[in-house]
Amino acid sequence: MPLDKFKNNIREYLQDYDGKLFFYWKARVGLYSLLKSMDVGEGDEVILPAFTCVVVPNAILYLGATPIYVDVSTDTYNFDIPHIEKAITNRTKVIICQNTYGLSSDLEQLTSLAKKHGIFTVEDCTHGFGGTYNGTPNGLSCDAAIYSTQWNKPFSTGIGGYLVTNNKEFADKVTDLSAKLMPPTWKELLNLKLLFFVKRYLINNYTYWPLVNFYRWLSHNTNIVGSSTSEEITSLEIPEDYFKAFSDVQAKEGLRNISKLEDDLQKRKENALLYTKFLKKKKKNHVPEDLFPNHSFLKYPLLVKNRDEFMKLATTARIALGEWFVSPLHPVEGDLSLWKFNSDDFPVATYLSEHVVNLPTTPSNINNVFDFLEKHSDFIIDSA
Repeated sequence: MPLDKFKNNIREYLQDYDGKLFFYWKARVGLYSLLKSMDVGEGDEVILPAFTCVVVPNAILYLGATPIYVDVSTDTYNFDIPHIEKAITNRTKVIICQNTYGLSSDLEQLTSLAKKHGIFTVEDCTHGFGGTYNGTPNGLSCDAAIYSTQWNKPFSTGIGGYLVTNNKEFADKVTDLSAKLMPPTWKELLNLKLLFFVKRYLINNYTYWPLVNFYRWLSHNTNIVGSSTSEEITSLEIPEDYFKAFSDVQAKEGLRNISKLEDDLQKRKENALLYTKFLKKKKKNHVPEDLFPNHSFLKYPLLVKNRDEFMKLATTARIALGEWFVSPLHPVEGDLSLWKFNSDDFPVATYLSEHVVNLPTTPSNINNVFDFLEKHSDFIIDSA
């Protein structure tokens, strides 16, 4: 079976992990299942970074709990650790420890703090599969972890995700919940196969932005399979088809892509080091080299002065820059009060979301990116 073979591949990357693995149509369903298995509900609080994807607080709010945001660091884009203990109350149930752009949070401090207060920890490894934290595979330092295999993740199944946990109580509850997962429809699977074909054969430097923008429009306005539905970015009502199972179609695509992961991870680190050396020489903001051991560089974040103009110039130059995150709760922009988020309370996350772009880390030849950065270096914010 494709899924069994796929599971074995994942276990190998997790240093022969022998705990439970659960797969989902989308990673957010795994997070929801995991929080539910931890009995998160009304009156409970879940701490998470104030620089994340909106589907994370959605999973918390769908259960009737309250997301408690904590501001992030300009160096790591992860939790600013000293602020966390101030956020803990007697209602705190879980801390979500995010891996951002491929960089792990400071898990030693976070797990120690959680243990002190009797709080569960969940490692959000949606950006981090294949990387390590102090030599331990990403996702194995907390009580449980979720991973994403959506488009542009370390390796892709189109959409999808999974969770791991060695905690038998959580695993038993997640097993019971998994029996209630609905299967994808034949139309969804057909859509997914079509998207695989488009990505494999039709996307290039010239078609990238038109096709990506068209895909985003379709996913928000039609029934085509997308990362987020319109309900997820406009309301707190759990979508009717939210709780959905993984498929063999996704497993087959995952097997095709995970075989290339090792070379991909090595190339990402090599390119990231080139970016850091270039930007450091220019005295521009960059990822510090001391963070490299725990960074797998799904994205290389860069702060610029006028992102809209910078992105327009990049599109004209055929440079495929990413925009994670255009908002503290990506991709929702504007008023975030529906998700109990006040931008004024999180100045660093708000600032980063207004200025960050993502440099590509996967191309084998990134000379054109350096040419672009050299030409438009005035847009790049200086190092602190």
